[in-house]
Amino acid sequence: MSYKIKSRIWIESKNKVFLGEGRVQLLKAIDETGSLSKAAKSLNISYKKAWGLIDSVNKSAKQPVTINSIGGKGGGGAELTDYGKNLVHAFDDINKNCWEFLDTQLEKLKEL
Repeated sequence: MSYKIKSRIWIESKNKVFLGEGRVQLLKAIDETGSLSKAAKSLNISYKKAWGLIDSVNKSAKQPVTINSIGGKGGGGAELTDYGKNLVHAFDDINKNCWEFLDTQLEKLKEL
């Protein structure tokens, strides 16, 4: 018989979600596109929802995670700060290590 563990990882601060898979995907999309609007479109979420998620992350973080410039004739933009990039890498490492741990724990069922 084949078993699978299902799980989602997120990090909370003051009982509110700080980082999770969706927020990290949005941060990665901002890094790739240079724009919150383009990042939201690429993930099929509204700009308003994307802005709310990024605002929430920035308010919970120790330092700014994104740098935003206002739109206009040349258009606005968004980019990750070095701190933001480090958060994304740290979350990815935590997530990867968690899955590796869960996979080793699942092996215990084979021993039964």
